[in-house]
Amino acid sequence: MAKMIHSMIRVLNEQRSVAFYRKAFGFEVAERLDFDDFTLIYLSNAESGFELELTVNKGRGAPYDHGDGYGHLAVSVDDLDAEHARFEAQGLAPRKLVEFAPGGEVIARFFFVTDPDGYQIEVLQRGGRYR
Repeated sequence: MAKMIHSMIRVLNEQRSVAFYRKAFGFEVAERLDFDDFTLIYLSNAESGFELELTVNKGRGAPYDHGDGYGHLAVSVDDLDAEHARFEAQGLAPRKLVEFAPGGEVIARFFFVTDPDGYQIEVLQRGGRYR
């Protein structure tokens, strides 16, 4: 049986991205692998064994084109309202809280935030299928 272990995104500035993910989600650098042409930074926290891999291609100055294939990363939190307030206080510019209830019953509560490279992250209230 396969086990998902990480997802990778390309970023322009290592320090800026690491600081964002630390401030927003408590992710710390689990490992940093530096090569001639690129650096890989694996971020994680105690909540999950899943990691976010940041790839920094050396010498790149232009922002990456996300195209029309990228959707978003998602994280779950215990207290969505408190996290939204914390994001606002930290200047992370979270978007509005949303209650998703397509059939009249709320199946998800969430907000989105954008990282320094324009990647969208969905922050969901933990519960149901969003553990």
